[in-house]
Amino acid sequence: MASKKEMEVVRGLDIKRYMGRWYEIASFPSRNQPKNGADTRATYTLNEDGTVHVRNETWSDGKRGSIEGTAYKADPKSDEAKLKVKFYVPPFFPIIPVVGNYWVLYIDDNYQYALIGEPTRKYLWILCREPHMDEAIYNQLVEKATSEGYDVSKLHRTPQSDNPPEAEESPQDTKGIWWIKSIFGK
Repeated sequence: MASKKEMEVVRGLDIKRYMGRWYEIASFPSRNQPKNGADTRATYTLNEDGTVHVRNETWSDGKRGSIEGTAYKADPKSDEAKLKVKFYVPPFFPIIPVVGNYWVLYIDDNYQYALIGEPTRKYLWILCREPHMDEAIYNQLVEKATSEGYDVSKLHRTPQSDNPPEAEESPQDTKGIWWIKSIFGK
């Protein structure tokens, strides 16, 4: 594994081009997501104040779990793609703010796939505009993560359907049970 040098992040991210839907192709497992989650995705929408509305969704046992938050630049004066994301938990009674780092480590010129990390290297995501990614591109992103000091043996491929479900068509986990289960690692 590479040394724990400062990670290189994207500079000059075009936030407007970054908006829209991104599918999670792979990630480090997180206690905040169900272990059997599938069709996981994030949808980003630019707010009038320049912040970003974040909606993360995943399907588990036929139900959609989701959480919404806000992303913003960690340092508004910097051109580095170092963002902070704030969610309020639990999703069924959002009162506790939880803030995390969201660093764009790589994005292709066409804004079709990205590598996202954070400074402790505990979290890593490979994202794509489509639910499936070319294996050669996936391997390039894994190599980039390795060069940034990530233990890529922890990467878990996220199951994605050929025809991902739409939120409106799926029953929602309105009780936040997926979130409660995630606390206990279920």
